Amino acid sequence: MKIAVGFDHAGFPLKQAVLEAVRAAGHEPIDLGTNSAEPVDFPDYSEKVGRAVQRGEAERGILVCGSGVGACIAANKLKGVFAGLCHDTYSAAQGVAHDDMNVLCLGARVIGPALAIELIKAFLSARYIGNEPGGERLARRVAKIRKLEQAG
Repeated sequence: MKIAVGFDHAGFPLKQAVLEAVRAAGHEPIDLGTNSAEPVDFPDYSEKVGRAVQRGEAERGILVCGSGVGACIAANKLKGVFAGLCHDTYSAAQGVAHDDMNVLCLGARVIGPALAIELIKAFLSARYIGNEPGGERLARRVAKIRKLEQAG
């Protein structure tokens, strides 16, 4: 898979660990910046990653800011982007499997590189199971989320 990755200045310290984790999981990162610890605005990187997912240039995305909260809020404003803030491996995998999450948000000031790597592994190895036999209730719930998105 191609994975769009974006960082603000607070997320920048985790950049190399994230890029390496994506590659180690057998995927291709698309680096959308930032490229330094100079202050930038996280919504700009949330948009870059979200648009790459929307356009199909990336199947999934990873965003890293200070807490992960702001990047997650901004990303979820984009139609078709299902971003989740995860600081545990259960949520990183479950968000994909049950909720069709396509963007993982992390807080660089909350977690360190070792946990980030584990979260990325869990996120990238998970797959949505709502389209499989027995996944009807999951698909029904995701359809309701998409309906909310359409209604604005």
